Amino acid sequence: MSNADWATKDFYKVLGVSKDATTEEIKKAYRKLARANHPDSNPDDTAKHEVFKKVAEAYDVVGDPAKRKQYDDVRAAPTGFGGGFGGGGGAGGGFDISDLLRDRAGGGGGFGDMFGDIFGGGGGRRQSRPRPAKGQDVESTATISFTDAIDGVTISLRLSSDAACATCSGTGGKPGTKPRICTECEGAGYVTGSVGGAFSMNETCPVCHGRQLVYDEACPTCHGSGRGTSARTIQARIPAGVKDGQRIRVRGKGGSGENGGPAGDLFVTVKVSGHRLFGRKDDNLTLDVPVSFDELALGAEIKVPTLGGAPVTLRLPAGTPNGRTFRVRGKGARKADGSYGDLLATVEVQVPVSLDEAAREAVQAYRAATAGRPLRANLFEES
Repeated sequence: MSNADWATKDFYKVLGVSKDATTEEIKKAYRKLARANHPDSNPDDTAKHEVFKKVAEAYDVVGDPAKRKQYDDVRAAPTGFGGGFGGGGGAGGGFDISDLLRDRAGGGGGFGDMFGDIFGGGGGRRQSRPRPAKGQDVESTATISFTDAIDGVTISLRLSSDAACATCSGTGGKPGTKPRICTECEGAGYVTGSVGGAFSMNETCPVCHGRQLVYDEACPTCHGSGRGTSARTIQARIPAGVKDGQRIRVRGKGGSGENGGPAGDLFVTVKVSGHRLFGRKDDNLTLDVPVSFDELALGAEIKVPTLGGAPVTLRLPAGTPNGRTFRVRGKGARKADGSYGDLLATVEVQVPVSLDEAAREAVQAYRAATAGRPLRANLFEES
């Protein structure tokens, strides 16, 4: 909608509110009218369909603070100049406001330039600087060692990402040429499309791609897209305690933004290599500890390793069952709150593959001593 349309329409009257109405009062009035006249509720009432369209059009302007200010500026403009705005060339010396706006849109001088600040450039829409746009987010994968995942590590990543074209600096135009206001969106950077008949929404202009300006000669490198590819090496910190498959966000390390917009983010999916001894369960480390039968039967003190630290001593009580897990506090992975998980050490009896004569005699003596204690009797008891 052009500012010429704004000058002839009273959106406050359409919504039934005063010009000084608050944002909340405008929203409340719009919702009430929209419910009463919505096409879904009144499928056969074309009159209410038209009312709904007018209400939606009015709220789209005065419901948006920036558009409302622009609309109020247009409505407050002088209503007469050398006889007033009126039909073209009347006795009163009037002229059509659309001629004034066309004069401005065509880049001429005179009245168009004089009222440019009120009606905006580009044929009726207020021209603004190209809007900042956030840069592209970048995805990458990094494989780190088990120890680095527990302790944290800084890695180097070679990235290729979307960036402003180096030839045209992101404008999309051939260097040395001058831009002009996009006629498709009239310098707004967006166009309004219909959604479901009665609804409308703003979409990025397909001609200028939101830049608001176009060039008659496209950049020979990017062919008018304004975008190119940037290859660079960055340093990324992988925090301590990261898990296999976890996705880490590194802010501001993605593609560069447009028109002063912020850079995108880098998302690194971490792959963690396995360890020869240790495993992981949530924030705890796991360790299988080989032990002998006599150590479990008679009890023992054994030393077990920790990841990156000094060994610790486990005290096995006499009669410890095979597969029992002992917990060593604070020797696991680092948690998000800075504390540490535990080391879970599970004892596993190792059966020797072969025995020398003395060992064989000792085992046979043990068998004889425990022969009266059948271990599997309960397997054959009826329930």
